[in-house]
Amino acid sequence: MPTKASIRTISIDDQTITLLKKWKSYQIQKKLAFGIRDKDSHSLIFCNSIIYNKNKFLYKSYPNNIMDKVKRHFPELKKIKIHGFRHTHASLLFEAGADIKDVQERLGHTDIKTTMNIYTHITPARKEETAEKFSKYVNF
Repeated sequence: MPTKASIRTISIDDQTITLLKKWKSYQIQKKLAFGIRDKDSHSLIFCNSIIYNKNKFLYKSYPNNIMDKVKRHFPELKKIKIHGFRHTHASLLFEAGADIKDVQERLGHTDIKTTMNIYTHITPARKEETAEKFSKYVNF
């Protein structure tokens, strides 16, 4: 169930925007190859079918189904559930030095405790960085 905090706009970097524009251009080319012209200039970037011109959101289990296919082709890979990518994203944000409040907003949490309790995994690099900060502070 969506909450007020879960419906949000997030910022993305220019490189990601460029990749998404290339993907959108590729979709338009594929549609034109099948004789499909978009009536709506606001078609989805990730939708259930570009060939059948069904501009509908992906079904909920779609990403996990794709991950199952990847796993079948590359059995040596560890299967990551889609929510695992969310955890990785949050951990990398913290690793990069993002503020807890910024991560809370980006993840769409109403309560900062949710962000802190679930997503603040401390990586080995972050532990080392903390030790270095402390050492510099106490002047060792």
